[in-house]
Amino acid sequence: MTNKELEDYLRTTCPGRKNSRRSAELEAELNISGNELRRRINRLRRDTVPIGSSRDGYFYAITAGEVYATIGQLTDIALGLQAAINGLESALDRFGEKGAVSSD
Repeated sequence: MTNKELEDYLRTTCPGRKNSRRSAELEAELNISGNELRRRINRLRRDTVPIGSSRDGYFYAITAGEVYATIGQLTDIALGLQAAINGLESALDRFGEKGAVSSD
């Protein structure tokens, strides 16, 4: 399945949040893994295709409100990831010189 085929499938089968499909359903229907589905959806979004998501699954956004809601959800995820990165960077202080990785 190409990215264009996935886009067309979502546009015709899942228009709007009310027609969301869970990842597991899409994986089974499209015969692709969850990782592959997420990778393709990420690529479509980067290519400006309005793929929305919510706790109910993925959908082809048909309103600006659906796009804004997805942006908010992705922003929350990004903030959570950044907080985890910050925590891990701070944890590095505990390792000191003995925990340093050698480039040899």
